[in-house]
Amino acid sequence: MILIADSGSTKTLWCLVKGSDDTFESCTTQGINPWLQNENDITEKLVKEFTLSTGRLDAVYFYGAGCANPEKNDQVRRPLKYFFNVKDIFIYSDIMAAARALCVDKPGIAAILGTGSNSCHYDGSRIISQVSPLGFILGDEGSGAALGRRLISDVLKKQLPENICNLFFDRYRLKPDDIMDNVYHKPFPNRFMAKFAPFLSENINHPSIYQLVNNCFKEFFKRNIEQYPESAHLPVNATGSIAWHFRSILKESAAEKGFRMEVITRSPMDGLVKFHQKDI
Repeated sequence: MILIADSGSTKTLWCLVKGSDDTFESCTTQGINPWLQNENDITEKLVKEFTLSTGRLDAVYFYGAGCANPEKNDQVRRPLKYFFNVKDIFIYSDIMAAARALCVDKPGIAAILGTGSNSCHYDGSRIISQVSPLGFILGDEGSGAALGRRLISDVLKKQLPENICNLFFDRYRLKPDDIMDNVYHKPFPNRFMAKFAPFLSENINHPSIYQLVNNCFKEFFKRNIEQYPESAHLPVNATGSIAWHFRSILKESAAEKGFRMEVITRSPMDGLVKFHQKDI
């Protein structure tokens, strides 16, 4: 029996896989990111929010945002080992989760578009190269945080039509000072900004909103995917809530930039379960 975790900055999906069939149990906790939480924070989240009865586990496979170097991986491994009392704990980056779930054993470009964004060139077994996502302040182009940041910036600077600005304030009942406080003073501003993505989806037929989203995706392709020479002939695959809910525009933006998009999924978990079932 194995436990697989797919963790972003907003939430972590846990799946308990007991055999080679397609049945598994799952639960959701808040996101675990070693750049945003310390070991005590991670342990407290597990104690309060993890609801599965694991029994005796053979291994834990944890795929997470921020898990890209040994020091940060150990910062996640120790609380997992304490909480689950299991010897074999494997920590991988969230982009490895995307690559294994989307490409399996074939070469391709894998991307994540959720609260944050990421990408890599995968050769069918290993990540060959990766453009650093740089986080929501310096990068994360095309992500929920980036879309939300652009939306609230354009609303506050009156760069969108007046009726769209009015719709925004009617929907969220926020004052400009509330927005500034959440972005600059409160924890997890990336999550705060990403929560405005549904407004973009609901109003996507308005030309100004469509253009905003399209421009954000084209920026993602320009600043990330174009950096992989192989993207000229390999398929581009994507996973994540933003990729899924805006998939038609994402495909259009890719085509405009000369890329061929193939697989788009809401979550990598189904692919990860199939990938690891061979180990049970």
